[in-house]
Amino acid sequence: MKLSEKVAVVTGGARGIGLAIARRYLAEGAKVIVADIDKGAIEDAVEQLQNEAGGSERVMGVHLDVCDQASIDGLVKAVIQRFGGIDILVNNAAVFDMAPVLEVTEQSYDKQFNVNVKGTFFTLQAVAKAMVERGQGGKIINMASQAGRRGEALVSMYCASKAAVISLTQSCGLDLIKHGINVNGIAPGVVDTPMWKEVDALFARYENRPLGEKKRLVGEAVPYGRMGRPEDHVGAAVFLASDDSDYVVAQTLNVDGGNWMS
Repeated sequence: MKLSEKVAVVTGGARGIGLAIARRYLAEGAKVIVADIDKGAIEDAVEQLQNEAGGSERVMGVHLDVCDQASIDGLVKAVIQRFGGIDILVNNAAVFDMAPVLEVTEQSYDKQFNVNVKGTFFTLQAVAKAMVERGQGGKIINMASQAGRRGEALVSMYCASKAAVISLTQSCGLDLIKHGINVNGIAPGVVDTPMWKEVDALFARYENRPLGEKKRLVGEAVPYGRMGRPEDHVGAAVFLASDDSDYVVAQTLNVDGGNWMS
């Protein structure tokens, strides 16, 4: 019970890695807020978690658009009203797109940077303000990606947005630690989530591959021997949210089966 009675907000928490983290945080004793833009997915996720937790008092769902400051502020206000404060934020909400450099559109650029960078930063800022005002410190975890460690020909904007997340994690971590707020990140590799169906289809289009081939190839290329699963990331998320990580500041931990070493 490393997170007993802690209040944890997980953005993009209704599916994939976010839902896996929310589930593990509940098991570790936390009160968990599932924040997501998909209202239907929130309802399903909250129902699942409530059933697993044996009740509703430790689970809360909040509709969140990380591109809208009013929505972010509403999330913070609602959580404080319900639970009194926020101890942990997992900035997990993100979007993905890909195209050759000569075909990247302004719309695709704006969407990825608005969600992955602007949304991450201003959610972090709003929660950090509440943490500072409360005076009890906190833990903030930004979900980056191995894509932020390198460039990829077809994934220029996503790589750039996740590199920005790693950079923000460093700068925010250095600035906020004086308030007792640890800001760190997790960089997953290739993860087998429902989103990979869309990713695989894009690779099939741009690399002229049959559907499913790219997913198979990237899984085989992971030194561990398979693609990651959402559950593979929850241990790192618990560590970075717990007292065990008090002396870890402004770091981004690779959880990718050995794909990247830094």
